[in-house]
Amino acid sequence: MSLLLQITIFLGASLVLVPLLKRFGIATVLGYLFTGILLGPSVFNIASDPDDIQELAEYGVVFLMFIIGLELRPQRLWEMRKPIFVLGSLQVGITGILLAILAFFVLQQGIASSVVIGFALALSSTAFVLQMLQEKQQLNSSYGQQSFSILLFQDIAAIPLIAIIPMLAGAESTHHGIAYFAAIMATFSGLFLFSRYLMRPFFRFVAKSGAHELITAVGLFIVLGVVSIMDVLGISTTLGAFLTGVLLADSEFRHELEASIAPFKGLLLGLFFMTVGMSTELAILMNTPWLIVGGALLLLLIKLISLTAIARYFQYSWRNSLLLATCLAQGGEFAFVVLSVAQSESVLSQAMLQPLTLIVTLSMVLTPILYWLMSSQIIPRLEREKSPEYDEIPDTHHPMIIAGFGRFGQIIARVAYLQHLHFTAIDSNMDKIDFVRNYGGKVYYGDATQPEILRAAGIEHAKIFILAIDDIEDSMNVARHIRLNYPALKLLVRARDRHHVHLLRDLGVTYIWRETYLSSLGMAYQALRDLGINEKDAYKSIELFRDYDEQLLAQQQHIYTDEQKVYETHRNALAELEHLFESDAQNREMPLGVDLKRGLHSSHIDVTRDAAN
Repeated sequence: MSLLLQITIFLGASLVLVPLLKRFGIATVLGYLFTGILLGPSVFNIASDPDDIQELAEYGVVFLMFIIGLELRPQRLWEMRKPIFVLGSLQVGITGILLAILAFFVLQQGIASSVVIGFALALSSTAFVLQMLQEKQQLNSSYGQQSFSILLFQDIAAIPLIAIIPMLAGAESTHHGIAYFAAIMATFSGLFLFSRYLMRPFFRFVAKSGAHELITAVGLFIVLGVVSIMDVLGISTTLGAFLTGVLLADSEFRHELEASIAPFKGLLLGLFFMTVGMSTELAILMNTPWLIVGGALLLLLIKLISLTAIARYFQYSWRNSLLLATCLAQGGEFAFVVLSVAQSESVLSQAMLQPLTLIVTLSMVLTPILYWLMSSQIIPRLEREKSPEYDEIPDTHHPMIIAGFGRFGQIIARVAYLQHLHFTAIDSNMDKIDFVRNYGGKVYYGDATQPEILRAAGIEHAKIFILAIDDIEDSMNVARHIRLNYPALKLLVRARDRHHVHLLRDLGVTYIWRETYLSSLGMAYQALRDLGINEKDAYKSIELFRDYDEQLLAQQQHIYTDEQKVYETHRNALAELEHLFESDAQNREMPLGVDLKRGLHSSHIDVTRDAAN
């Protein structure tokens, strides 16, 4: 079968199977692996020889290493130095040693292959974990950021691990010893001079031409050129691509390079995972199920215990420690890369590569199940056993209740305090409450979603209820309870985004304030004034945009449910902004003869005006 036909079959199958599997919650990386397994000799045997496209697919790994290098800006590394280098090094070191010892004694491997196996399995899946955290909207959480930091270190650690494999091969490889590292240092110095004095001026020359396709050509030229040089010199091509990315990380063209390489990286990396899937023999799983299943479970358990112990040593909470360990418990895509390189250098046998590949794949499949068990079953039980009792709220019948004492609720409380207005504040974050109490404030520890807590707070006698809870689901539960049981109570609600506004309006909530909306409008007004627009025109433009946006929000109220899935899959700010700008473009003609283009880029609000935003 020709190379072109094989690539066409691979791409066609991935276009059908990867999105289909993704609808069932299966990560993209696993989708490519499953596609390769189905196409390979173990199942349909459609494309039985992956060797023809293996060389092309390996460029996906090369592009991946180049983009990782681009992300490693010195300033970013310095800002995240503790979680990256301390947590990351301990995780890779401790887990790698434990797994290497296990491989030596249980799998009866030599020292070199045990080291490679141990540290390869210590690496987690960057693509898989980040995608899972993003889908669950936990990437910006405490354990999400810690996970990202450790993954970043693992990406760095994969480079020397790949580089020392030829040395571990001993006399069977020509790439070893002092000469090998001397070649690396000489190449690194040459790449530094090339990027500083030739590449950047050349990039400026191309950029001034205005031909955008040439920017992509430059990006491909850089990577392919470096890979060719590395191949001629007998140095690891992945190491060369990584070093080139690092050298260009501070370049003003970093974003252009990343954007031009990313599509090729994604496609070729997908091909790489498909070739890994094709070379996976399911017969091994059928013949030795206890080895594969037991190995995957043991891998998850060892990484889970070691990561939890490390996180607890640095005094992270049990919740963050367990969730951090759960996210990083699986093997990753770099395990496939490292083990494939080890097999090609004769450090690892083909007979051992097959079961290890299946173990890593199965550990990735089991991670979402483990995360669900940890987050919804185990941690809630632990917190229920150890959490303190809710406060007894005195029946003082204050006219205002504030549910949620985060940055939003605190501002309202401070304003009320300055005006000598009494209120009852409730929050479920014990650390936050202790902090406020240290300064003489009074916030009660309780769960506003529980009706008995609201009754204890005097909701039957309150005039205003401020709903400032950050979690959308909890906010909706409280709003629904109040609208059903206390319809006369004036409810002022903080909304996270436009979708949250639509949900609240479906409940009949009238007074809604969108998070960041007021501050962004205020800043836009100041920007207009600083750009020379007089106060009257600036205010009129802002008010026009405000009215227009309110009309747009009202128009979308009856259709938002049809687009809910779209919003859920495009929750990042860029996707929503693109959607809003498309809507704005369709309503560009507005009364009063004010230039809407100006209005789109600016907004302000009179904060004393009592309206839903």
